Amino acid sequence: MSDTVFCPKCNSEFTYPSDTMMVCSQCFYEWNQEEIASTATDDGKIFDSNGNELQNGDSVVVIKDLPVKGAPKPVKAGTKVKNIRLRPESDHNIDCKIDGFGSMALKSEFVKKA
Repeated sequence: MSDTVFCPKCNSEFTYPSDTMMVCSQCFYEWNQEEIASTATDDGKIFDSNGNELQNGDSVVVIKDLPVKGAPKPVKAGTKVKNIRLRPESDHNIDCKIDGFGSMALKSEFVKKA
């Protein structure tokens, strides 16, 4: 069994301990292994930018202008999105429909619960 610790940000195997933290030599991300282990118990849960747990059917508000590939304008901060669907297995973990843009996927870190 390997004792290799992978970076939670870039998944690199080139990590090393520094005091109580672990450091990735590729992306220089630092993390505490105990904190990562405690967040692993929240598997399948999705949280907004403020740490509130999101559920299917919730309404959220976009907190920053988000550029949309192929669209002439971004999704503006303050846009309310209703009836979201969660996809925990995906990087863009919120499916939704936004007026003027149609169906799209958002990252939960760019929204807050309404």
